[in-house]
Amino acid sequence: MKSKSLWRISIATTLEAEDAVAELLGTIFNCAASSYFDVEKQMSVVSVYFSEKDFWSRKIREEILAGIGRIKGYGLKIGAGKIKLAQLRREDWAESWKRHFKPINIGDLLLVKPSWSERRPKKNQAAIILDPGLSFGTGQHPTTGFCLREIVAAVGRLAQITEKFKNAALCRKAAISKSFLDIGTGSGILAIAAAKLGYEPVRAIDFDPESVRVARANARVNGVLNKIQIVRADVTKLPAKPKSPFDLVCANLISNLLMAERKKIAAQLKPGGILVVAGILKSEFLEVQREFEASGLKLISSRGEKEWRSGSFVSRARKKF
Repeated sequence: MKSKSLWRISIATTLEAEDAVAELLGTIFNCAASSYFDVEKQMSVVSVYFSEKDFWSRKIREEILAGIGRIKGYGLKIGAGKIKLAQLRREDWAESWKRHFKPINIGDLLLVKPSWSERRPKKNQAAIILDPGLSFGTGQHPTTGFCLREIVAAVGRLAQITEKFKNAALCRKAAISKSFLDIGTGSGILAIAAAKLGYEPVRAIDFDPESVRVARANARVNGVLNKIQIVRADVTKLPAKPKSPFDLVCANLISNLLMAERKKIAAQLKPGGILVVAGILKSEFLEVQREFEASGLKLISSRGEKEWRSGSFVSRARKKF
């Protein structure tokens, strides 16, 4: 029996504009976009996939072109910006990912790899198996990489910070639980990494029901579904006074959403907890930093890569918002 074909619409762009283009396609087609970076051509390709061709029309093309124009207006270099519609076999789609999705080491503690890779983890290194789906990227973007590195680094930081708060009579327990919240989980890679590293409890939320489905599937493949609570939820409706705040929170979201919901996001932290924010353009980071510091947080780590800058903040004290 012949497998059905897939239709792919893709845009060739730059790494700088990759997230903006992915958001554009995701908004137009109401699904998450996948992307990969072609090292040889130094070009990012952002795509969405469909089983039928009825999604395509002249009106849709004009809408995409208008969106590309807006992205250029934001000052991002769009690169070629070429829109391509292609029909491909599912087998060809799978093989194309095998060429572009390679294993990634996150320090000595994490290895992220596709199921077809024969790379073995190092001693004491946890392995995350993550295959790209029809609508999801591979987690290789700089902002995701920063979040993964901070999840690893936060293990030591949380121990130090907790000891400090304990000595100040602000923390009763000597040991930390390392609870983790992933806001905007997508493929679930951050929550899976946290569960593999011993964070407990681990909660992951996303407003997109397809993201929730895929995140659960990925958690199941990695044997940690029973360790993660993955639910559909809206960041704008997070509780202002949660009953069980978290030691570590990751929010890989666009800058506008981060700033608009900063108080609710910050409220999810325990005193001395760490917040990792990503998905921020370098030109916007200072404003994001100011807003979160005004919400009772202090910047403790920051990293810029390409056009992106991400940061980690510590909660100095519980504030009343």
